[in-house]
Amino acid sequence: MTSFVLLLALLQPPGDIKAKMEQSIGGLPGVRADLNARITGTFERPGYRVEKLLFESLPGFRVTANLYVPTGSEGPFPAVLGVAGHSDNGKAYPNYQKVWITLARRGYVVLAYDPPGQGERLEYFDPELGLSRVGPGVNEHITAGVQCLLTGTSIARYFIWDGIRAVDYLLTRKEVDPARIAVAGNSGGGTQAAYLAVFEPRLAAAVSSCYITRWRELMDGPGPQDAEQIFPGFLGQGLDFVDFIKGFAPKPFLVTSATRDFFPIAGARATFEAAARHYESVDAPGRVSFFEFDDTHGWSQPRREAAYRFLDKYLKGVDAEVHEEPIDTEPESLLWVTPTGQLAPSFGTETVFSMNRALAQRIYPTRRALAAANPQQLRQLILQRVAPAPLHLVARTSPRGSRPGIVTSGVPEADLAELRAAGYVLRVVNSPIPQGGSAGYSPAYQAAAKEWLNGRSLLSWRVSELTSAFYDLAADPEVDPENISVWGKGNAGVSALLFTALEPRVARVMAEDTVTSWFVCTQSHLHSNLAEITIPGVLLDFDLPDLVKVIAPRPMWLVDPRTPTGARSPAVEYPRAFVQLYERPEGWPVLKAFGAWLNAPVLR
Repeated sequence: MTSFVLLLALLQPPGDIKAKMEQSIGGLPGVRADLNARITGTFERPGYRVEKLLFESLPGFRVTANLYVPTGSEGPFPAVLGVAGHSDNGKAYPNYQKVWITLARRGYVVLAYDPPGQGERLEYFDPELGLSRVGPGVNEHITAGVQCLLTGTSIARYFIWDGIRAVDYLLTRKEVDPARIAVAGNSGGGTQAAYLAVFEPRLAAAVSSCYITRWRELMDGPGPQDAEQIFPGFLGQGLDFVDFIKGFAPKPFLVTSATRDFFPIAGARATFEAAARHYESVDAPGRVSFFEFDDTHGWSQPRREAAYRFLDKYLKGVDAEVHEEPIDTEPESLLWVTPTGQLAPSFGTETVFSMNRALAQRIYPTRRALAAANPQQLRQLILQRVAPAPLHLVARTSPRGSRPGIVTSGVPEADLAELRAAGYVLRVVNSPIPQGGSAGYSPAYQAAAKEWLNGRSLLSWRVSELTSAFYDLAADPEVDPENISVWGKGNAGVSALLFTALEPRVARVMAEDTVTSWFVCTQSHLHSNLAEITIPGVLLDFDLPDLVKVIAPRPMWLVDPRTPTGARSPAVEYPRAFVQLYERPEGWPVLKAFGAWLNAPVLR
């Protein structure tokens, strides 16, 4: 990110920051439904008790939580919202337990809860395996998170809303002082703490551990992380990590960092310096604090102790060093709110997937493509979502040739060789997935996330590459510019369809082994390789079957179309009057299998 964009971020008023972030995640739910809170069990330890709490963040969307309540006095006590990082067991992770227990012993009410996809809230739980079908935490977040992008939302809105409703619950408890509620978390919990600092005005203090950095360093290092950490258009709006802190000013905010974290320490230091300048500008110098320790990622004891001291200072008015006493943490099963350790088999629950599926069903009949009066209006909708990168296009100056041309993407070399031998002039677009980061996420996901952050998608670049190849082919003196086809295989079939919809001079298009519909992707519990073809918010405007309206009457073939999981699809979404559904017989060469497509008359 340039220094100019950083300057813009520093100048943004807090209200604008929240409005931009809320827009990025598709808004928050508008109604606070009944929490339907209940205690399913309790146990006591010296100085505190633990209540096993179940509440609903949204109707039927259940949250499992542990409430740590000091004993020996009635309070009211300061309270801390304990947000868990990416631990498989969520709130029960031993290092997090140490924070909850220490704070309870020090006179804080602590509400620690499981995020979606972790602890007792696995959303892809397989009762036969007793495991998540995709893997807890990171994988669950990405699986549901990519689907949320298609509806113009973000999985982050559900994480944030859980935290807001958790505060609602704290305010129902007589033991809690409503003026002294803080949030504290590490890693993914540090993420949630930063978000809630912007979105939850009832918080009095915030602690974000091992999350805050700067996007410049994060992009150049490990790259984008989980789906809830990707706000579409975030960087394109001039936002950065500092804005989470600015949005909380002038209230006290603590950043704690590890010098050898995968969240780069240089970015954390730079962000703190920028935040400190902002706090000075709003007459709150010193109320944003920074603590770093020379170790690796995690809520290690030095950072935990820094958090205790910070919370004591701003919620109790006591500023003194705190040393964490030895703690015996509880076995995970003792902290279970559910009888089985999972909501799905115990009480049932809505999930991010099920709620996003229902949202897709509501918005799909109102997508803008249905109201487009003519093909040009629909092309404009497509162009606005795809937003191809600007190109330098070469105008044709030579006479028209006679040879047919084909722009291909993802097509095997054996098929290409046969086409060349038959006299076709080809332009092959086989761009590799851009380099990802170093944090272990798939290169395709991270490459897509970088584009989403900037308000684009990988398809924007893929369509641009097809555009360049088409114009180059059309300028070839041997090629008939009115007889150029486009053939994409796999995910490249999506970009082939989009490009053909935007470019009326394409003679015919074929998508092979390609998913049929983004809407279908939101309805499928599982999916694969979806990030590469995800355009945030696309279903508000159009779906792949809508492209037929601007491609027809040109020949359009779907060869061996696929479901979101890669199985064969019947492609019922497409009108057979304009779309040829075809199954390529095994072993058939290109000219035999696709002769009817290759020789179809040019229609305009």
